[in-house]
Amino acid sequence: MKLDLVNSFLSWRMKKRYHQLELFMKYPHEVQAEVLAQLLASASETEWGKKYRFDEIERSEDFQERVPLSTYEDLEPEINRLRQGIPDILWPGEIKWFAKSSGTTSSKSKFLPVSSEAIEDCHFKGGKDLLSIYCNLYPETEIFGGMNLRLGGSTFVDNEKINTYYGDVSAIIIENLPFWVEMRSTPNNKISLMTEWEEKIEAMSTTSMREDVRSLAGVPSWMMILMHRVLEISGKKYISDVWPNLELYMHGGVSFEPYRQKFNEIIGKDINYIETYNASEGFFGIQDQADAGEMLLMLDYGIYYEFIPMDQFAGTDSKTVSLEEVELGVNYAVVISTNAGLWRYLIGDTIRFSSLSPYRFKITGRTKHFINVFGEELIIENAEAGLQKACNATGAQVKEFTAAPIFMDHKESGAHQWVIEFDQEPQDLDEFAKLLDQSLCDLNSDYEAKRHKGMALRQLEIIKGRPGLFYDWLKQKGKLGGQNKVPRLSNSRQYVEELIALQ
Repeated sequence: MKLDLVNSFLSWRMKKRYHQLELFMKYPHEVQAEVLAQLLASASETEWGKKYRFDEIERSEDFQERVPLSTYEDLEPEINRLRQGIPDILWPGEIKWFAKSSGTTSSKSKFLPVSSEAIEDCHFKGGKDLLSIYCNLYPETEIFGGMNLRLGGSTFVDNEKINTYYGDVSAIIIENLPFWVEMRSTPNNKISLMTEWEEKIEAMSTTSMREDVRSLAGVPSWMMILMHRVLEISGKKYISDVWPNLELYMHGGVSFEPYRQKFNEIIGKDINYIETYNASEGFFGIQDQADAGEMLLMLDYGIYYEFIPMDQFAGTDSKTVSLEEVELGVNYAVVISTNAGLWRYLIGDTIRFSSLSPYRFKITGRTKHFINVFGEELIIENAEAGLQKACNATGAQVKEFTAAPIFMDHKESGAHQWVIEFDQEPQDLDEFAKLLDQSLCDLNSDYEAKRHKGMALRQLEIIKGRPGLFYDWLKQKGKLGGQNKVPRLSNSRQYVEELIALQ
């Protein structure tokens, strides 16, 4: 009875917030103008604010003209000073937390500032809104009657003298959660924040399998590893045999489509899936419709948005458009200004709007993670859709993949080389390669044009990865767990060559 009361009360509280969400859906441009004004006013006395005279900026056009676009490399000197405890540089006050971004296996890590405002008004607000949206979609939910299993990263001391810390943004959120959220979460913080990944999976599995888990949160690839271990220890056939009241999985970080069928199979019953777009730089989007492949752009989290059409992308020399200028079906690079002091910052992700009222979008890839050696402009969205078509036609299931170019030589045209680790192998790998190649032609006219008569591109090649190949590769790089993920596409052969060497 007590759990029923808790569930009813929390569900009611979450549904109330939904009316505030409807406000920014109805007045998106006014909300974004207010966000920009608040950001500029808050940071006007910082070094950055004084340098670009934030107190004189009255229009978004003035902001775009006066403040340059920036990458991490542009802001790195200021961020390094923040890590030394120097206040009032990009955002007022000292920054105590830094999200270590490991979105790729690049050897260079980013340490992105996470202010107290960003934690409270962006990341926490996003988490509460996710639950508000879910309660609105599923009024009879009982998720608050049990526990949420969260699978995050770890945090570390950055500078002991000044009490600064770094880690995955998921771990930073866990470290700062209010007590009432901690009470409804499993495992406890001590286990959740363990630094040794394989020990953490073991501890999480043995602890959480005894709980009444009703929702899951984490990156799909790592959540799948955890669920497999839970089944091994418990001896059960399905996750629903371990957690019969499980009803929701909140996912993000990578496309869920390659994992959807595997999740359905291992869970053993129908549950609900909600996608989020919560990055190291901020919380940007939440799926607000059942069974939809698009997310609502969250506009009142202290983040001001600009966009660059990818056909006009020129890095920090690009010209941006504001939210009211975006169009349906155009691939845009995302630019943000945030309540953590990232000003006109290129996050490296690309999106395409599927609705303008309200603003909903799909993630299409990365500004740098694509293959465009031969003018084919292959983006992650094409790659994943092509794989799905080939899998549907052959009954195969892909676990992990990456692709890179084979460069032209004096004898042969170029090609794309894919390293694929299958959960379910196709009977005929050559046929699978032909289907994937044709699917990419159907999805991408530039790829199709370069494949014409094999003049620039011959048919793609597939290397079948041994079981555990990608896991071992990430482990070798110290990239297990958290938000670490496999880079899908690259103009360089570095990742592919490293994987081949581990075969």
